[in-house]
Amino acid sequence: MAVTRRIVTAVGIAALCLALVFAVARFVRAASFAEGVETANATLRQTVNALDGHLRRFETLPALLARQVEVREFLSAPPDADGVQRMNLWLKYTNRVIEASDLYLIAADGTTLAASNFDRDESFIGQNFTYRPYFTEAMAGGQGRFFALGTTSGIRGYYFASPVRDWAGRIVGVVALKIGVDEVEAAWATPSAQTLVTDPDGIVFMATDPLWRYRGMLELTADRVERTRTSRRYADQDVLPLGQSVAQVAGQRLVTLAGSDGVARDYLSVSRDMPQAGWSVHVLLDTAPLHARVRLSVVAFVMFLGVALSLAWALWQRRARLAERIALQAAAQAELEGQVAARTADLRQANDELHRMQADLVQAGKLAALGRMSAALSHEINQPLAAARNYAESAGLLIDRDDLPRARDNIGQILSLIDRMAAIARHLRHVARKPDEPLKTLPLAPAVAEAVATAGARLAASGVTVRVDLPPDLPAVKGGPVRLQQVIVNLLCNAADAMDGTGGVIEVAAFATGPSVTLTIRDHGPGVAPAIRDRIFDPFFTTKTVGSGLGLGLSISYNILQDFGGDLRVDTHPDGGAVFSVVMQAAG
Repeated sequence: MAVTRRIVTAVGIAALCLALVFAVARFVRAASFAEGVETANATLRQTVNALDGHLRRFETLPALLARQVEVREFLSAPPDADGVQRMNLWLKYTNRVIEASDLYLIAADGTTLAASNFDRDESFIGQNFTYRPYFTEAMAGGQGRFFALGTTSGIRGYYFASPVRDWAGRIVGVVALKIGVDEVEAAWATPSAQTLVTDPDGIVFMATDPLWRYRGMLELTADRVERTRTSRRYADQDVLPLGQSVAQVAGQRLVTLAGSDGVARDYLSVSRDMPQAGWSVHVLLDTAPLHARVRLSVVAFVMFLGVALSLAWALWQRRARLAERIALQAAAQAELEGQVAARTADLRQANDELHRMQADLVQAGKLAALGRMSAALSHEINQPLAAARNYAESAGLLIDRDDLPRARDNIGQILSLIDRMAAIARHLRHVARKPDEPLKTLPLAPAVAEAVATAGARLAASGVTVRVDLPPDLPAVKGGPVRLQQVIVNLLCNAADAMDGTGGVIEVAAFATGPSVTLTIRDHGPGVAPAIRDRIFDPFFTTKTVGSGLGLGLSISYNILQDFGGDLRVDTHPDGGAVFSVVMQAAG
């Protein structure tokens, strides 16, 4: 029974391995063929772009040449032999400049009167081209286009033609231009891909393998053969079937075709039409490298599978010996889990204690901050409240004495004190709230200039001048224009106050470092003592005399820059004076 079970298991494993090998082979073949199609399509795009660019280079030249005075006069009234010779030389020179194959002039009856190849054995002079479609299209007033094997030169080429009109607008002839395709075709040669170009009847006109030229990829029906014979597209060249077979493999079009060496090969086939030229371009990618890649992948998988099975067998052999060890390990693990559970309980208890301590510290910090703010707020509010009470009592006495003017003055003082307390509350709201103003992209230089202008009266009263030195290529920053000016104005006024009315220069500069832009404002006052540097941005903290300020300006400025995603820092310059650094995010 045990032996039978082992045999059944072995057969099942073998069947599973065989199925895996076939599945991997199929998957790798599909992936390789898909990659091959992508490669063939890339080659096809390059080929079509090169052909299209080659044709576009010449397609407008016949129309331009047809408007030349020499050409129009020549075809309107053909000159004598000397005039013909001059035109031949002109055409030869022009043809050399435009780097075409041939350039020639055809009379209205289809006879070539002058040509750039007049001095060659295959000269077009005297040849009649009424059978060529490019001639008939041009004589009909259009722009002729045609590709064919030259009946005179025996050289393949693409023909452009344009009608030539006399001064009365009548068509008196045709200027024709032929460009060769041999150099373009030679540039297609690659080790693993073949390129073919077919005409509308499916006949191969250009091919990297000479054997395939003038052979039909489509069935050579009577209509197709007659059209080719009438236009003499391929002169006296016999047109034969290409003899390819087509199939679908891995979802791709596969063409089997024999080349000049007589060996039939399988190719992945992709094609694309060029409607304006009347061509279809085909790229055939040899599948031999793809099949080799599939075989290599399958061999590698079989080797991997063999190694995996060997390891599985070895592990299975060790299974019995490991069973005893596993039992011993289970007992040891149970003991260890008990120790871990006890240790975890200790750690949990310590962690809970740590959380309680952290909560106590946070609460203490909140109470300390609340106490500092309450003390500062009490100080700032109690002074105007006490003064308002004194003024109110005095006003009552003055009213009893009918001294209304002085009583009215006392009431004015009370209103002033109420305004001061309202200002304190308003500043507190600015400290506490987070504005909803969206960040904008703004240049720093105009913001600095407007802030200097806004603080101008305050600075002038202190006898202070501002020297601004901003680099011209400074990046824009993210922020709000009004609130940014509020920060700069506050820092400028603080710098003026720091110089204690003695006058001097406030230096404003900026620089960019990576994603940040830093604006520095330096005064020439006593600087910031290290003992108060950490408290300078706290609400109600001030070093000014009583009544000179609420100590909220720097706190508000700090919160504004935090809203911008930036920072406000303070330091003492080595040469004296405080330096406030406004750090902001660079835009873009």
